[in-house]
Order: sequence, then structure tokens, then C-alpha cells
Amino acid sequence: MSPDQLTRTVTAPRYDVTLLTAQDFYLFNEGSHYRIYEKLGAHEMETGGERGTCFGVWAPNAREVYVIGSFNGWDHRAHPLRPRGASGIWEAFVPGVSKGTLYKFHILSHHHGHRVDKADPIGFLHEKPPRTGSVVWDLAYKWSDQEWLRKRGKLNSLRAPISIYEVHCGSWMRVPEEHNRPLTYRELAPRLAEYVERMQFTHVEFLPIMEHPFYGSWGYQTTGYFAPTARYGTPQDFMFLVDYLHQHGIGVILDWVPSHFPSDEHGLAYFDGTHLFEHSDSRQGFHPDWKTFIFNYGRNEVRSFLLSSAMFWLDQYHIDGLRVDAVASMLYLDYSRQPGEWIPNKYGGRENLDAIEFLRRFNEEAYKEHPDIQTIAEESTSWPMVSKPTYLGGLGFG
Repeated sequence: MSPDQLTRTVTAPRYDVTLLTAQDFYLFNEGSHYRIYEKLGAHEMETGGERGTCFGVWAPNAREVYVIGSFNGWDHRAHPLRPRGASGIWEAFVPGVSKGTLYKFHILSHHHGHRVDKADPIGFLHEKPPRTGSVVWDLAYKWSDQEWLRKRGKLNSLRAPISIYEVHCGSWMRVPEEHNRPLTYRELAPRLAEYVERMQFTHVEFLPIMEHPFYGSWGYQTTGYFAPTARYGTPQDFMFLVDYLHQHGIGVILDWVPSHFPSDEHGLAYFDGTHLFEHSDSRQGFHPDWKTFIFNYGRNEVRSFLLSSAMFWLDQYHIDGLRVDAVASMLYLDYSRQPGEWIPNKYGGRENLDAIEFLRRFNEEAYKEHPDIQTIAEESTSWPMVSKPTYLGGLGFG
């Protein structure tokens, strides 16, 4: 269907439809909403006999927010969202918008009239890079890994023999006769399972498969924290890969990067014309080595966003473990900084108290919701008690 055809099928937005409750607002703004992906983003639904999509985005410093896309010719004025109280969330239901529709959020900020088109931070699918649009999508899939999940507590245990094979989907195996393209998720499944079984590994650890604009980052500069990269297929294709590995007795670990994010204009950086996800002071919010932004772990809504991302992969993709990247860079305020380039904590120390609290909360909630998974820290210093329980003062990994 062409954009012109789509435009004719879409009517004015409705504001009497919402996915959010008072409890959602409270938990999100408090920093303890662990499944905000069920409410924000783009959700196809039917209400009052009309099918369409409910769009929601957090942009508290916006003056105006619009959803734009192939359905309205990318018109910046056609479909405004409305703020929901003082939550900072904007929302609208747009009749006629269905699965597969491209969209972005157009944000006009209170700050100097800054305008920008942003990909959906909670989008389930994005365009294949270098394109940057989001795609209305669902997560429907018929899983066949019940036997694996039934045994996972035993197979995934710290007492079990575990041998992990680390894989980058884009380079592990290619198709030379087709311009050396990478395998799709579905093509990867049988070949990877056969190799891992033959080599007697118990688990596969994927380098970050979350959507990322720069291929050369290997996925470590994430923009789509709720979407597998479209380079190799759809969400259902990646589910198939996980499902296939599970059916062959192979566990799946994902690298997850809550430590920093890139500065690409369509991403999280300067999202609503302000430093929303990152600290405004570069001594706290900018990574000097990677030229990326550092999350503001002290902001409640940022914690809700990141913790929801972790739960998303465990809930929706049946992931067996999350390996948290660059933990050392999160723990130390002076990480890779010279004197005068960092701000001490309230006690005068170099420990990032907000990051410590975030990591503890992440581990507590992950194990509470999924006690048979594993969390792993890439911690390259001598930080004490990384794998001790949080009730003993540890970070709670392992």
C-alpha cells in the first residue's frame, strides 16, 4: 500500500482511548514500572469497533508531540498527541494504522523551539539501518520450547556445567555468493545449533542484537532497547532462533548495554530538546572514550525504561541470561577521567551511587520474576562483592 493510499484510510486521532492507568503513571514516575513496554510505544488494537494503533511516548519537556509516518505522508501537524496529566507522557489513538506502518515522533520542545523527529524508544521493530524509522509491530509467536523452560532451572544453574559460545550474528557466517550477506535469524538457527551441539557448548551468548545504527559497534551502541536489529529479520524471526536453540538444549544469553548510548539524532540523545535520558553535565553524562552518552540512573523514569528493557527480553524472548556490558564504567564516576573531569558523589567519593542502586534493583527484579535465569557482569576492576546477594551489600549478579 502506498503512503497516499494509507493517508486516505487514516482518520483524526482520538484521545478517549488510553492504555495507561493511574497506577502506571505512579510506577513509571516512581522508577518501579518494570513493563512499561506494554503501555508506551505503538500498540495495534480495536476499540469501539475501530481498529488502529495507540501511540505513547515520554517527553516531559515537549511543547507539542506528533506521530508522523507513512500513514499521513510524514505530516508534522496531522496527528498530535496529548499530554496525560503531569506524567510527561503523550498519547493518542490513530484509527486505521496497522502492523507494518512506518512512524516516528515529531517533537517540538519548550527549549528554544527545538524540533526533531525521533524513533520510538520502545518500538518493537525499526527499519533496517541506515534508515531510522520505527515500524508498528506485534510480538505474537507460537513457542515450542516448553521442555527447555521446564528444565531451565537445572540446566542454567550455577551448579551445572556451563560452556558459552559467543556469537556476533552479522559475521559468524555469511553467504559469499550473495554479495557476502549475513545469515538471517532463521538461516542462522539450524547452522548455529548444529555447530554448538557438535562443539559441546551449553549456551550461546549473542553480542548485542538490539537495534543499533553503527554496524562497526557490534551492537554496543544501542538505540532500540526493545527491538532486535532488522538487519537479520523480524522479531518473530529472532524468536524462532531462540526457540530453535532451546529445542536443541542450548541456552541463550544476550549482551545488554545499559551503560551508555550513542548520540545519533533519531535516538535517545537530547530526546525532547533536553538531556532527558542522560545527565546534562558532561562530567557525568558523556563518555570520553566512546563519545557516547551515559544514562542518568538517578532519574526515576530512566530506571523504569531500562528495567523494562531487561524484563522485556526475559519475558517476551525467553532469554536465559543477560550479560551486562561495561559495568565498571557505570560504577565509577571517575572512570576514564582525569582530575577535574568528574563530580564526586554526596560523600565525596568516586562511586556512582545511582548506578549501584540501579544494578542492585535490576538483579533483584530479574531474579524475582525469573529465578531460573542468570545475570552476568562484565566488571573489569576489583569492585567487591559483584556476585554477592544485595542483602549482603553485593550487586546481586550470578
